[in-house]
Amino acid sequence: MNLPGNGTRTRLRTVAALALLPLLTLTAACGSDGGAPAVEGAQASPAPADDPVAGVRTVDSIAALLPSGVRTAGTLRVGSSVGAPPSAYYPNGQDKPPAGQDIDIADAVAKVLGVKLERQDASFETILPALGSGKYDFGTGNFGVTAERLKTIDFVTYINDGQGFAVKTGSTTLTGKVDDLTRLCGLTIGTGAGTTFEKTLTAQKGVCAAAGKKPYEVKVFSENGAVTTALQQGRIDAVMSTINGLRYQAAQPAAQSTFLGEYHRLDVGFAFKKGSPLTPAFQAAVNELIENGTYERILKKWGTTDSKIATSQTNPAEHT
Repeated sequence: MNLPGNGTRTRLRTVAALALLPLLTLTAACGSDGGAPAVEGAQASPAPADDPVAGVRTVDSIAALLPSGVRTAGTLRVGSSVGAPPSAYYPNGQDKPPAGQDIDIADAVAKVLGVKLERQDASFETILPALGSGKYDFGTGNFGVTAERLKTIDFVTYINDGQGFAVKTGSTTLTGKVDDLTRLCGLTIGTGAGTTFEKTLTAQKGVCAAAGKKPYEVKVFSENGAVTTALQQGRIDAVMSTINGLRYQAAQPAAQSTFLGEYHRLDVGFAFKKGSPLTPAFQAAVNELIENGTYERILKKWGTTDSKIATSQTNPAEHT
């Protein structure tokens, strides 16, 4: 599918999401324009040394909420979209374990439930469809809770993140908080494949014409580092991605990006096929982590305490 004024849509292999903005973690970023290299010398951020998950213990009363077959097997398969900090990334290369807020919370939940996780890396846009087929027991990838997704997916929330914008540091093309998409008119916006950002930009693409202005163009990326590279090379004017991901990236000098603020908040949760029997156990486990302080320590470790929730919910309504 091509967007108006977009020519051939740039679609690459996926990164994460509720889709995270990639943070210069690969040696190359591919594109339909021939493959632009990632910024030379850029390095992945080292993971913080703190390990708040280490002290988590199984809570038998919560583990008992799992289906008997899961308790007997002792394992759960998780489709994990690993893209960029602070959510999930590879600080030491793809041959080493991933790290991040999502990784820590999932691991802590598994310890409360007394199970081990079989983590399978997957592209962001493939995870939700695969839940229905039973390929994974649940998915992680900074998945935002939306009304559309709730039709086919169950969510157990663990953080409140959302949508925001960033530009290349020093750019004067777009400045200040974007609270109205007509501010994007005439610009080229980069975002992640299969994300709420792509859907928002596509659904609202008519606002510029209604305002008598030139439409904005949307370029969709999925490869780690591709959005950042495109921004630095001037092939896009701005990026729409997660609030926490953009804040984190703006704090890294090599990224050369400036966060413009929040656009729309979304609850983020573990994703399950509709009607999954796992959701009561996961919700209870997240709330246990909140109550015993582990949750707060994980968010503090990754600098995301502004996104903490007071209690985990199953399938909350989308924020308006």
